Amino acid sequence: MGFVIIGFVILFVLTTLPSLWTKHILNKHRQPHPDIPGNGLQFAEHLVKKYQLKGVRVEETEAGDHYDPIEKVVRISSDNAHSNSLTAITTVAHEIGHALQDKSNYPELKQRTLLVERAAMMQKFAGVALMATPFLIPLSHTPAVAFITFGAGFIAMGVPVIIHLSTLPVEFDASFKRALPLLEEGGYVSKKDQKTAKKILFACAMTYVAASLSSLFNLWKWLKALKR
Repeated sequence: MGFVIIGFVILFVLTTLPSLWTKHILNKHRQPHPDIPGNGLQFAEHLVKKYQLKGVRVEETEAGDHYDPIEKVVRISSDNAHSNSLTAITTVAHEIGHALQDKSNYPELKQRTLLVERAAMMQKFAGVALMATPFLIPLSHTPAVAFITFGAGFIAMGVPVIIHLSTLPVEFDASFKRALPLLEEGGYVSKKDQKTAKKILFACAMTYVAASLSSLFNLWKWLKALKR
């Protein structure tokens, strides 16, 4: 029992620390920057034109910074859209990095997009199955019903783990093989700010590491609950 508690605490710490560190880094560099002339939206639009990302739009969102490869939209959060902070500019460069991946037909991005689309359909089925579980309780001793219930739960808890883990190579590529050269070669951040930009880009990628660990933690808790 003691090992279980220790394992629980270790996994909880591992899932919490990356998220806390990421938020700390992004918030630390949100102050306006005197040497950056435009805000996040303007910078995104500039980069779309510069790199000739045909068909790609830029828009403000409340759903968090991300690139939608299906609709070809770079979505910038309100915090970054109207800011010229290092966090805003660097985060935009990261999302443009995804658009550049899309333009070059980066295989890992295509695989992730396909996985997300299929996972969405699977999770809809899992949601319906889990909602029906209370009505199936009288039949819970039937092997087929038990299998369906377990499968639905595993899809609901396990699929996010697979998605987030598949995302990690895509995120680090967007940060360090696309966004960082873009910022350095374009002279968008000064040499003294490049070290900070690297930390922010690492934090952008770490948001998905934290999400992966959190999903893994939830899956572990669910599997432990099944053993009771």
